[in-house]
Amino acid sequence: MNAVHSVPLLYTISGFCVGLLVGLTGVGGGSLMTPLLILLFGIHPTTAVGTDLLYAAVTKSAGSVVHGFNRTVDWRIVGRLASGSVPMTIVTIACLSYFDIKGDGAKHLIGAVLAVALLFTAVTLIFRNKIAAYYAPRMSALPPSRIAALTILTGGVLGVLVSITSVGAGAIGVTALVLLYPKVPIRQIIGSDIVHAVPLTLVAGIGHWLLGSVDWQIFIALIFGSIPGILLGSYAAARFPETALRIVLALILLAVAAKLSFELIPSPELVAAQSVHH
Repeated sequence: MNAVHSVPLLYTISGFCVGLLVGLTGVGGGSLMTPLLILLFGIHPTTAVGTDLLYAAVTKSAGSVVHGFNRTVDWRIVGRLASGSVPMTIVTIACLSYFDIKGDGAKHLIGAVLAVALLFTAVTLIFRNKIAAYYAPRMSALPPSRIAALTILTGGVLGVLVSITSVGAGAIGVTALVLLYPKVPIRQIIGSDIVHAVPLTLVAGIGHWLLGSVDWQIFIALIFGSIPGILLGSYAAARFPETALRIVLALILLAVAAKLSFELIPSPELVAAQSVHH
């Protein structure tokens, strides 16, 4: 797959489109941007992940300020998530530093984990309400100490997943919090998840920058497009049915996951042939 030497305008347009969807649905930043950079522009998966992480840190910082002013953030939840995600992010980045992150091995690993993460994200988008209705009563019966421990564990899982793929902090994080805190208003759940995503993506993004997997030209072009896209999407969100938007986004993610599986994950026959060759 050859890299597409596109003018910055194309990246800006891509940033605008993804920002628009994020504003409309509240999720989809990493789920769409990273695959877009890989499949459309031919960017190496590691560089796509690193660039998208810093892009997400900047764009979600703006959303965090809004939620902070609106008092739609549960700082207790944010603290618990971050106490799990930030250490695991550092550990994951340290592990990645021992590998050739620009090589084919890292390319196939990220492709496989990304495809699984997109599939899981699509499932949570479609079945979030049913999952919450089934498990929320059981979670309510757990003692507060168990809820706190599970929240920290959730943060740790998100730290690993986001550091490798840049996917998971949105739909998966919100679904987990809805299950763990069924009595917390959904606006506070979303606000807390967005605020937590800032330190998570920032630490992971800085780690990828230190590993040399951030393209600053692409990053700047994406930011120029995403900010007006998010503003427009947030304004228009109330005019669109939320359930329909989530289903459409989920179908897009399923198609992207299938495309990634086809292009980035080596077939068993290819793996066997390479083993024989070596």
